[in-house]
Amino acid sequence: MSTQDHHKTPLSPSDNPTVIAPQIYELYDQYCHSGMARREFLTRSSLLVAGGLAMAQALLPQYAKAQTISFTDPRIKAHYVNYPSAGGNSGQMRGYLVQPSGLGKFPSVLVVHENRGLNPYIEDVARRLAAVGFLALAPDGLSPVGGYPGNDEEGKEIQDKLDPSRLRIDMLNSALYLKHHALSSGKLGVTGFCWGGSTANYLAGELGDQLQAAAPYYGEPPKPEKIAKIKCPLLLHFAQNDARVTSQWPGFEAALTDTKIPHQGFVYAETQHGFHNNSTPRYSKEAADLSWSRTIEFFKKELV
Repeated sequence: MSTQDHHKTPLSPSDNPTVIAPQIYELYDQYCHSGMARREFLTRSSLLVAGGLAMAQALLPQYAKAQTISFTDPRIKAHYVNYPSAGGNSGQMRGYLVQPSGLGKFPSVLVVHENRGLNPYIEDVARRLAAVGFLALAPDGLSPVGGYPGNDEEGKEIQDKLDPSRLRIDMLNSALYLKHHALSSGKLGVTGFCWGGSTANYLAGELGDQLQAAAPYYGEPPKPEKIAKIKCPLLLHFAQNDARVTSQWPGFEAALTDTKIPHQGFVYAETQHGFHNNSTPRYSKEAADLSWSRTIEFFKKELV
């Protein structure tokens, strides 16, 4: 079932003093999903509209805003782990593992990053999950070549150079590592954002009945032959102003319906690709909060 959410969150001057023109949002999406350099993005933005340079600079992430769950929150315990990844980019992987305080076993959720590695926003998402009772692993796809470099510009460049099929294998191995972790109940879910959303869809097809739930955000669908292999329920989130991805949802939904895979999709009104990420002005608090509450409810239903 697909649902259009008719709501709007006005921009708050304190959160975003620069109102972003639609053309700049579109160019930023190109910048994030192509080989465009940051300098070119800023230059082209300055030529698009009056004040375009300021708008473009405002869109760049500010990760101090991303933290909603402190590293020292008493509800969680977090540390980095290393584990093997046969067939991946180096044979080894590193990830951020966050567990709820107390004695396990816990239902587990893999958190898959965007196309720039394990940045502070994704680590915070893992902590959010652990704070409500899930064992969460956020793998760093860049770890085979040194890890997330500390900024998204370099992270995007590094990820673009990795073998994409091996990178997906690294995520698959991460999911299996988490599922069989000593603290895991064996029930596994996955969520992801942008590239991570498409990877969540990919994992649903690859893992079959080994995966119990998938909740991708603005993720492109897997190949048609993989959709038939999906066995778990899906909860899918899309932005209205994201033609590149959201235009693919009707076809994906029809295929899921044909194969009788339980699913529910939401398109959030007047939102941009990346609306869940609270470190940039693409963030929509209303849509992010609503989609996240739905995700947590979904995981509790399917995994607990």
